[in-house]
Amino acid sequence: MKVRFQADADLRRPIIAGLRRREPTIDFRTAHDAGLAGLNDATVLAVAADEGRLLVSHDVSTMPEHFARFIQTRSSPGLILISQELSYYHAIEGLLRLWATTEAEDWQNVLSFLPR
Repeated sequence: MKVRFQADADLRRPIIAGLRRREPTIDFRTAHDAGLAGLNDATVLAVAADEGRLLVSHDVSTMPEHFARFIQTRSSPGLILISQELSYYHAIEGLLRLWATTEAEDWQNVLSFLPR
């Protein structure tokens, strides 16, 4: 099954817009569409898990710890962290490559940093 993405509230919108332009069939739900604004990390992880969506976030400071705690009690479709210093181009290309070359099952309970 193809990866379906969920943007965290901190994910920069141009990344989602650029990815959708590059691949219109990609399933990438915005934080706004999911009602994630103002929710804590544990709740955001639960929403993504309930919907079977790989969470994509810039929150490299607190999200890894919350993810580690989350997968102790629940299964997660995974978490991709993107440095805010990574260019939009590299973020879009990295996510597109991930979507094109992996399956959703490959990301179960996996935390990964999108490489530069």
